Amino acid sequence: MKRASYVISIPVALVVALGACRGSSRGIGPTPTDQGPFDLILEGDASFHTPHGDESISVAVLTFTGVLVALEQGLVSASADPAFSFTFSSLLVNGIYEVHYWIDSNVGGGVLGVCNIPEIDHQWSVPFATAEDVTITEVHDDSDNDLVCSTFD
Repeated sequence: MKRASYVISIPVALVVALGACRGSSRGIGPTPTDQGPFDLILEGDASFHTPHGDESISVAVLTFTGVLVALEQGLVSASADPAFSFTFSSLLVNGIYEVHYWIDSNVGGGVLGVCNIPEIDHQWSVPFATAEDVTITEVHDDSDNDLVCSTFD
C-alpha cells in the first residue's frame, strides 16, 4: 500500500518541479501548450496595397526555440488600412517569440499556394519579446526579406 502512494507521488513531484521551471530565468521559454494572458496583433500598413493587394498571406508565431504556436492565413487588402491584421488572443506568455509571414506574390514565377524563394514570394520575420500585449505594425520593404518557407512546409 505504501509503495503505491510512493509511485504516485513521484510523478506529482515531477510535474510540480517542471511547472516551477517554466518561464524561469534559466532560459526555459514558452512552450506550445502555453496559453498566456497576452494578445498579439500583427498588422501591415497601407504600404502593402500596391505590391500585394488581393494576395494571400500566411502568418506563424513561433517560440524562441522555433516551436510553432499559432498559424493563420488571410488576404492582403488592396484598399483597407491596415492592409492585413491578425489577432492571436491569449497566446503569449512572458518570453521571446518570432513572427514569420509570407505573401504568395509569385513575382516572376513560382507556384500558387507554395512558398517560393523570397524574390518570388515575399517573406519576413519579426523577433520580439513580451511581458504584455503586443501590436506589431509592419511597413512593406522588399529589401528586408527573410527565408521562412520552412515554417510553412
